[in-house]
Amino acid sequence: MTKSKKRLNRIKVVLAEKEKTNADLARALEKNQATVSRWCTNDAQPGLETLFEIADFLKVNVSDLIAEKK
Repeated sequence: MTKSKKRLNRIKVVLAEKEKTNADLARALEKNQATVSRWCTNDAQPGLETLFEIADFLKVNVSDLIAEKK
């Protein structure tokens, strides 16, 4: 039995809301698209400084990028 993956960030959701793509974010942050993809699928998490850069790019608060604890 595999554990279900915890959703720690909402980057993918906010990108969609802002009509932006993983490629847009990767270009803006000068990051590899594979890295951004891992963030969007919650396989990896960006660091705090990067979260602020993502929030700035998407014009949202950092808290909008963090999944609520259930």
